[in-house]
Formats: sequence, C-alpha cells, structure tokens
Amino acid sequence: MHSVKFTTLFLIFFPIYLFSQDLNKDSLRLKTKDEKAVYVRAARFEKNIEEVSISMEVLRPALIANKGLANLEQAVNQSPGVFTMDGQVSIRGGGGYAYGAGSRVLLVWNGVPMLSPDIGDVKWNAVPMEHAEQIEIIKGASSVLYGSGALNGIIAMNEKDAPLEGTFSLKVQNGIYGNPPRQSMKWWGAPPTFQLIDVYAAKRKDNHAFTLGVNAFRDKGYREGDYEMRARIHGTYTYFSKKIPQLKAGLSFHVQAQEEGVFILWRNDSMCFQALENTLSEQRALRLSLDPYLLYVSKNKVKHALRTRYYLTTTGSSTALVDASLGQMYYADYQANKKKKHFDISFGATSNISQVTSYIFGNHLSKNFSLYQQTEWSKGKLDLQAGLRLEYCQLNKATPETNFNWGGQTLPIYPVVRFGGHYALRKSTHLRASFGQGIRFPAVAERYISTSVGGLRIFQNPDLLAERGWAAELGLKQVVKVGEWKALLDVAGFINAYDNMTEFAFGVFKPDTMAFLQTTNPSALNYLYNWVGFQAQNAERARITGIEFSMNSSGKIGEVEVLTLLGYTYMNPLSLNTDTTYLATFSDTTGSMLKYRFKHLAKADIEANYQKLSFGASMRYNSFMRNIDRVFEDDLDPSLTSTVYILPGLKAYRQLYNKGNLVFDARFAYTLKEQYRISFIVNNLFNAEVTSRPGDIQAPRNFILQLQAKF
Repeated sequence: MHSVKFTTLFLIFFPIYLFSQDLNKDSLRLKTKDEKAVYVRAARFEKNIEEVSISMEVLRPALIANKGLANLEQAVNQSPGVFTMDGQVSIRGGGGYAYGAGSRVLLVWNGVPMLSPDIGDVKWNAVPMEHAEQIEIIKGASSVLYGSGALNGIIAMNEKDAPLEGTFSLKVQNGIYGNPPRQSMKWWGAPPTFQLIDVYAAKRKDNHAFTLGVNAFRDKGYREGDYEMRARIHGTYTYFSKKIPQLKAGLSFHVQAQEEGVFILWRNDSMCFQALENTLSEQRALRLSLDPYLLYVSKNKVKHALRTRYYLTTTGSSTALVDASLGQMYYADYQANKKKKHFDISFGATSNISQVTSYIFGNHLSKNFSLYQQTEWSKGKLDLQAGLRLEYCQLNKATPETNFNWGGQTLPIYPVVRFGGHYALRKSTHLRASFGQGIRFPAVAERYISTSVGGLRIFQNPDLLAERGWAAELGLKQVVKVGEWKALLDVAGFINAYDNMTEFAFGVFKPDTMAFLQTTNPSALNYLYNWVGFQAQNAERARITGIEFSMNSSGKIGEVEVLTLLGYTYMNPLSLNTDTTYLATFSDTTGSMLKYRFKHLAKADIEANYQKLSFGASMRYNSFMRNIDRVFEDDLDPSLTSTVYILPGLKAYRQLYNKGNLVFDARFAYTLKEQYRISFIVNNLFNAEVTSRPGDIQAPRNFILQLQAKF
C-alpha cells in the first residue's frame, strides 16, 4: 500500500515541480518534422509512430475513399486486431454483443470524446471521416488519456487543416446488391441499391480559415425492412490572431439527421434476410455538436488548449413518442503542455455533464470530473512515460461510483495509471512496453432502459457497476526500407484483464418492477412477451492474452507505388467466472471461452498504382465464434407443449457454417487528368455467406461505381 501511495504522489508532484521552473528558451529544442514519417496525436503527445510505446495503427484517408466505405465502423474494420459487430467495435477481443448500448472503444474527434449521453455508444455513421487527416487506433486500456469509455482502446481523428490554396472535392457513388448465395434468402424483385454523395470545400485566407462538408447516404437494404437514410453537414471556422501570433481560436459544428429500419432477428435460417415477425423497428435520430476551441502558446512556450463541446442526441421510433429520448452533453477539457530539457509534461482537467430526458430511460443527470497528468522523459535512445488520472463520477444524487479505498479511508475519486517505455535498439529497430488501466461507467441506457425492441423486452438494472481493467504489452517495431518503399513491421504480445465486464444477458427475467397484472404463468400466451428479453449485467471476470503482427507500408517499387496494411491477431479470450448459473448460459460448455469472441483474426489490404491505373484487393478472416448465449440455440421453455425459438434454425446453421468467415474485396480505378478518379468496387467478391453475430447475415456480393473529383 505504501508503494502505491508513493507512486501516486510522485506522479502528481514531481511534474508540478518541473512545470513550475522557468524555461530557458535556448533549452527548447524544436525538431523539424520528417515529412515522410507518420506522426500521431491520439496519445496526447505528437510523436513519430515508430517511437510510440503502445500498439497503434494508422489508416490512410485514401483507403477510406478508394474502398467506397460509407461509415467509420466499416473503415476501422479494415485494421488488424479490430472486429465490428452490430454497431460495436472490439479491439483484440475486448468487446462482445451489446445491442448497441455502451462502448469499450472511445471515439475522439478533434481531441474531444464522442460518446452519446444517453446510450453511451458511438454513432459511427455520424463522423466526417472522409475529411480527417488520418484514423489513429490505439489498442489497449487508455483511460488515463481520455477517461471513461477507453477501456478497450481509442479511435482518434483530427480534421484536415484548410490549405492556403483552397480545395474542393466531390465524391459520388452508386451501389447495387447482387443475389445472395442461397436462393431462399432472396426476397426482392428488383435488386436493392445504395447511394452516397460527399462534397467538401476548404480555404484559408489571411487570418481566417473555413471548411464545409455535406454528406448524404441512402441504402434500401439487402434485408427486408432494413434501410438507412441520412444527411449531415459539418464545418469549421478558425481565426488566427495577428496581434497574438501564437493564438488560434475556432468553432466546429456538426449536424446529422437519420431515419432507419432496424433488423434484429431473422425469420429462420433459410429466409435469413427477412425479419422474425414483430422484430423490426423504425428509428429516427438527430445529432448536433458545437465545438468552440482555443489554442495558445505563451511567451515561455507553454502550450494551452481549451476544447469544449455541446453534444445533443435524439433517438426514438418514427411512430411512437414513448420511445423518444433526448441526451445533452456539456464537455470541457483544458490542457497545458511544456517541454523542459528531457521532459515533456502535460496537465489537464476535464468536465463532462450529461443530462438525459427519456420515456424509456427516465430523467437522469450525470457528472464526471477528472484531473490528469502525463510526463515523458527522453534521453538518447530511451523514452519513458508515466500518467495518472483521477476520476469523479456521480449519477443523479447517488453516492459517487468512483469511491476508492486508500489505507482504510474511502475517497470519492478513482485513480488510473499508465506507464510506458520505448528504446531504439537501432535507428530502424524499436522496442516498447506499456501498462495501462481503464474504467468505464455504465451508460444511462444500460442501467435504466425498460422497453421492447421489435417485440423483445429489455429489462433495467439500476445496480450495474462500472467496468475496470488493465492492459499490458511488449512489442517490437522494425522499419524496412527497399529503395523508395518503406514498411513498418510490428509484433506485440498482450494481456488484457477485466472486472465487472458488462454483458447483455439474454434469458427469462421476472423483475419486481413489472406490473402485477402481467402473468408469470409459463403456459400463458403472453408469458414470453412479458418475461423474455435481455438485461445488462456485470457477468464477467475475463482475461484475454494473445499476440499480434502487422505490417503497414508505402512507397515505390520500380515504377509501381505499393501500399499495404496486413495483420494477424491470435487471441485467447477466457472467462474467469466460476458461477455455475452463469456458465450454464454458454452454448459451448466444453471450455471457458468468452461469448461472441474467436481466436484468430486476419486482415490484408494491398493497393498498387501505376501511372493512371490502380488496383486494390483486401481480405478479412475470423475463425468460428464458438461460444454464444445458449438461449439463442435452445427452446425458450421446454415445459411448453410447443417449441419457441428466438432464432429458428440457428443451432443447425452454426453446425453447418462452423469454419469462420473469409471475405475478399477488389477495386479498380482510373485517374483522368489528375482531377478525376473513376472506380469500380466489388465487395464480398466470392459471395461468401458471412455472419457477425447470431441471426445477422452480412451483405452478399455488391458492386459500387464511384467518381471522385478534386480541384
């Protein structure tokens, strides 16, 4: 205990001492960027990716544009170690099946988290990813950097700066779904189609800069009743002060309106693109954010950054007012950064107040405050990092859920720490190690939702606890150069551990809060409707170990420009829960593998450009999802005379399709006059039958014709 106290006090007060010392301007060593190197900012410090002490992948903006991707969820699914399922992003097996509520992966846009105030999820289709500098993916617990929600990792993006010469771009694409692999799956006459248009303009003049983007998407859906229509507009105004040269201020805004049909359960394993009766729902949503910010570098070279956000989200049925929900978030983060000799020190404070007004969640007010610091020491070939964050979280007027026992005393704040190190064995060989803690507070929806979705009940659980965990890894980066071609090879061994892991357990629940008029007789016709559904529970203690290899490369081999992103991840996701009642919910009782995970994940994307021609191909593979909720496969209540299945035919389907998923995509492009690019894209090239979670068959082979123009 004394060692813990000493470490905490050291992390707090030693950087304060350094920060308080006068800075000699001559000691400030400003480095000129290597334009060919890849720099990242998601870890709070801007660094060359080769020198980062934690596993990180960078996705190029061109990859997003050239593959015809319509939302960020599709984009990050191209990255090694990342798997997406039904709106949830999982990094190295950290996430399972959550019905869209909550997220263990935090999305950060322009330095500010973007979790919705009510559901606590990420709206992956509401982010203007097309206009980001790059997509940065941090793997592992990172709550020291950004707080709650970063339990499993971070996906960070920053909008491109407006260029002096100005820019205007246009992207238009039209797609069509082909026939499914089995004739019984086809329900349509004319094939369903989908379309996207994106327009963007940016310009800097004197001390003013502007960006403006418009994006619209429509998808009629390859599943009956499952459709999406959305439109968004976003922009930024930036002011560069002439009187104060180191001052920059601005305001970003973002508005998106959306309507969609939500497919949950299939009718049966033969007609799996048609919904089970009464399980379709329609939803409308509005997202609005206003982000004022201020950046300033003082005379003694201290960098100050104030980032704020007002974030409004509305969700609800297009037909029923009782499903409506309004969430508002008021966020502010102040950070100061200073370099002194071998030290790079940051201090920050964050305030996050969220208010939810909802028919299905109730009315709630949450307050989340934090203080954090991060220090980096660099000398020669060695870099060391240490960070500490103190979290305070309170929901409504309840006791703070960040209580922490320190030496027999209960404190209202919860500490999380991070340590990391990097050592350059040679100029092209980099060794790294890191340890980080994480915490995630349950979303309002996870605790208090009480409704039905497509005929399936959702039960509240006000006693849900915060998830906690940690991640450790040891890795090696190797830079390989062949002429003008450069590759970054990375291999890492990792351990992720979780306590109080939240899962939506599906089963039969009889809560005391249900109306007394509702029957508890299993033989009654309305028994299943009243009592069968899912509920968020602290079901797990878990440990995930594994190893990951990736290779990111770019450059010319002869006359051909070659870009690659390759990766393989082995995971061993184990449940440490010994409760026999809980283990009985496993479909696979032969082991302790976590539900909705798998052991093998492989990704590959290769693009070759020669003069005006371009060819690209990608591959995604995951092994079989061996363990799911048993209730999806079994008769709901064997005591009834008739059989009732949530997903008819699923057990037989999983026995037949038990080899995992393997998908190939291909793309061809021709550039005309350097301003126009015409592409033909084929997704799911071999028309594989692919499942993400039970009852959710992914899109059959589809075709996209795309036009890009840039001026």
